[in-house]
Amino acid sequence: MKKGTVKKIIIFFIILIITISSILLYSRFIATKNIQIHEYKIVNKNFTDEYYGLKIVHISDIHYGRITFEKELNELVKKVNMTKPDIIVFTGDLIDQDNKLNNEEADKISSILSEMNATVGKYAINGNHDYYFKDWDLIVENSGFKILNDNYDLIYLRNDKYIMISGMSTNSYGKKSINEKLNDSSSYLKDKKDDEKPIYSILLMHEPDYIDDINLNDYNLVLAGHSHNGQVRIPIIGALKFTLPMGSRKYYDTYYKVKNTDLYVSNGIGTSTVNFRLFNKPSFNLYRFTNK
Repeated sequence: MKKGTVKKIIIFFIILIITISSILLYSRFIATKNIQIHEYKIVNKNFTDEYYGLKIVHISDIHYGRITFEKELNELVKKVNMTKPDIIVFTGDLIDQDNKLNNEEADKISSILSEMNATVGKYAINGNHDYYFKDWDLIVENSGFKILNDNYDLIYLRNDKYIMISGMSTNSYGKKSINEKLNDSSSYLKDKKDDEKPIYSILLMHEPDYIDDINLNDYNLVLAGHSHNGQVRIPIIGALKFTLPMGSRKYYDTYYKVKNTDLYVSNGIGTSTVNFRLFNKPSFNLYRFTNK
C-alpha cells in the first residue's frame, strides 16, 4: 500500500473518531440540557368563553435520579411557572427505576414540585418506572398533584359547563385491563344525557400505543409520554425505532389524529436506559384552548 494511501486512511479514522466523540459528548452534555417549551393550539367549537385561552402544561418522563436532579427540577418548575398555567398534568415516570431513592431525596422532590403553580389544578398518573416505588403516591400528593390513576375529575369554571379529565395508570405492569381502568369514567359518561356531558374530555395515559384499545368516543384529547419522541432522532429519518420502548412503537412522535381524537406525546424531561439525546431537547408542552 502506498505511503500516501496509508496517510489518508489514518486521517480518515482520526476524523471519524473525533466526529463520533463530538456527537457523543454533545448528546450527553449539551442536548440533554436547557428545557424547551413546545406550544400548541387546541381548537374546539364547544369551548365557552370561560375556557377560551385556558392553558394546560403537559410534563412527562422526568426520570429523576438518572440525569435529572435538583438543579434540573428547579429549572423545570421555573419555566412552567413562567407560562402561568391553569392546569398542569404529569403523564408518568417521575422517578427512574434505577435510582435508589432515599427519604431525603423524596422530600426534596415533593418540596420542589410543590412550587409548581396552577390556578385550577395539578394532576398526575404513574409510569412504568414509577410502578414499584412504594412512596410514589406520597411524593406526588405532597407535591400538590391529584392522582388520577384509573380515576377522573370534573373541572368547572364559573358556570355549569365543565371539562372532564381522566387518568389511566401504566399498562406495562399490573393485572387490571384497560376497560377496568377506565370503568369509572366510562360509567359516568354513559349515564349522562348529551346536554349533561362535559364540553370536552381529556385522558392522561403513559404508554401511547394503548390508545387503540380505548373507546375514543369518550375522549377529545389524549396526552401521553413514554416514548420521549425517540431520545435519538436523525434529521429527515426521525426517531430510531429500535430505541423506542414497548408501548410507544406505533405512536411516538409529537402528534397524531386517531379517529376524531387528538393525541399528543411529550418528549419528556429526562432520559431512560441511556443518558443521551440527539436532535431532541428535553421539553414540556403548553396547550392553549380556543374555539376558533
